[in-house]
Amino acid sequence: MTRLYFKIYLAVIGSIALFAFLAGIAFLLVNNGDRFSFHPNVIGPMVQKLAPPIEASVESQRQQLQELRASTGFKITIFDSQGKVLVDASDGTLTSPEFFFEHGRGIGNRNYDRMVHVPLKDGRILVAARPGAERSGWRGFRWIFGLLLSALAVGIAAFPVVRRLTRRLEALQTGVEALGSGDLSTRVPVEGKDEVARLAETFNRSADRIQALVNANRSLLANASHELRSPLARLRMGIETLPESSVAQKEELSLNIRELDQLIEEILLASRLDGGTKESAPFEIIDLIGLVAEECAWVDCELNITTDALPMVFGDPKLLRRLLRNLTDNAARYGGGAISVEVSQTDASTVTIDVCDRGPGVPETERLRIFEPFYRAVGARERDGGVGLGLALVKQIAERHKGSVVCLPREGGGSVFRVVLPVHIM
Repeated sequence: MTRLYFKIYLAVIGSIALFAFLAGIAFLLVNNGDRFSFHPNVIGPMVQKLAPPIEASVESQRQQLQELRASTGFKITIFDSQGKVLVDASDGTLTSPEFFFEHGRGIGNRNYDRMVHVPLKDGRILVAARPGAERSGWRGFRWIFGLLLSALAVGIAAFPVVRRLTRRLEALQTGVEALGSGDLSTRVPVEGKDEVARLAETFNRSADRIQALVNANRSLLANASHELRSPLARLRMGIETLPESSVAQKEELSLNIRELDQLIEEILLASRLDGGTKESAPFEIIDLIGLVAEECAWVDCELNITTDALPMVFGDPKLLRRLLRNLTDNAARYGGGAISVEVSQTDASTVTIDVCDRGPGVPETERLRIFEPFYRAVGARERDGGVGLGLALVKQIAERHKGSVVCLPREGGGSVFRVVLPVHIM
């Protein structure tokens, strides 16, 4: 098995080697024609033999230096020990005493790139500058530019290697996020034979087990609901056989049976939604105002439409009816009075449904918690009915339709349960 760290290590080593190779090429290109190294210990003995003797006339010495310059191209000047020019063959460029004292000691650092200073045996000092030794301000920039190009080449060469290593990690991250959001069918491709491939295999096995457990749990709930509804049906039949004198007892038993039947139904629906199952009907384009109007007529509540548009949504009509019915039932149970539903559209992309009541309202600290499964608000009474799943189902249905639901205070008292759904663009 190839280790991931070994791949990264090889990528780094390869990048460094490539950088070194390109840097060497850049160095050769920048310093092309500048390979001759001036050093007194190297050329000193040759200069001693080629320099004109001190006893020769100045004109003879100058002529000899001119011949030496013509054959080598060097600019040459001979100074005495105090920096006075004795013989010049540099066209006046190496003749000032300041130049001698600043540059005659070796390699110059202002105007010339290569300088040599050779003391002669007779006390004279020969200063020579190689041809084209004048410094160019662009030379340093050329070197920096070459290094930048080399670094750019290394970066370009290393990117596909690193990208290939990290792309599988990104695919694994996407799979984990999809599984966490409820898509139990998510699997990731297994590529290679390193640690990332083993992690992908482990993730797929874990996803298989999770999906199997959820399916088993769903099957258990479905079977349990079937088995529970059979005795419930027998209980309903038994209630009908009770004597007429037990009317109050019959009503109490019927209420308990209805609550138990509702609990079973809501647990099953919550399980299907929470598990991300695809068993529900396929989504379709729905006339939202028509659907809301039907539900308001069913529960006899006021409907206010404040939009001139006819918003269409893409979803499951049965689930959206269940969402509205749960909200209106909740308002009727705890709202303590008139219920109204308002449909509005503040922009072209979303539509808002407000279910309003005039009840005691929901404390700010509980406005988020009331959407948790089996949570009962403070002060809720058992005889009010409900099992604590109605609002949790509302939230699940809204999120399944890529929407949201919140609880807000109503001006003048009461609560507003606001559902925001995306509008289907035709």
